[in-house]
Amino acid sequence: MKHTKLLALLLSAAFVAGCAGMNQGSSSESGQRSTGQVVDDAAITAKVKTALLADPEISGLGINVDTSQGAVRLKGEVKSVAHFQKAGSIAEGVAGVRSVDNQIIVCMTCK
Repeated sequence: MKHTKLLALLLSAAFVAGCAGMNQGSSSESGQRSTGQVVDDAAITAKVKTALLADPEISGLGINVDTSQGAVRLKGEVKSVAHFQKAGSIAEGVAGVRSVDNQIIVCMTCK
């Protein structure tokens, strides 16, 4: 009787331990990013924002920059297609940027 209870306890523990480890894939599979990736993305975001602010035509246009795994997304509103293109080009030229998703809206009547 003691052996049966011990065996049941061991099997239960093994089952629970196995289930706990089933959902542990790589961080990229589960959508989680490592601390290093988050820091790298923050650095890329800062570099892109700095580059945009350094350009006299783009500075002050209020373009938002988000980065995930080196992929940069630009959002905001500009008054010309030239500004739209230039912002994308500036972002593409920053070290560490893998791709640019330029979601900036060209709005001729915006403030």
